[in-house]
Amino acid sequence: QVQLVESGGGLVQAGGSLRLSCAASGRTFSGYRMGWFRRAPGKEREFVASITWTGGTTYYGGSVKGRFTISRDNAKNTVYLQMNSLKSEDTAVYYCAASPLGSGYEDGYWGQGTQVTVSS
Repeated sequence: QVQLVESGGGLVQAGGSLRLSCAASGRTFSGYRMGWFRRAPGKEREFVASITWTGGTTYYGGSVKGRFTISRDNAKNTVYLQMNSLKSEDTAVYYCAASPLGSGYEDGYWGQGTQVTVSS
């Protein structure tokens, strides 16, 4: 059974940092692109960051660029999202997703999400 399990969310003050983790299991994710998305209350899902599983190429959404860093540890089948200089507008449920090569995330796998709340 394929699973993506996020952890590391919580409550943090504005200006603080959090590190999210996404542990993948149930199959090999070699070649999969891994991404983080978020959904704030009353808003649409937003792309946060992505990383290719083998190449390490990264992309970031405009609102987080320069503050967030995505990385991966292939040996642990885990993807991380280091979030610095957090703002109240970063408050959202953060989801990890895995996209097969040549396909979109909707064709892949999603985690259940972890809540991040930034207090101002």
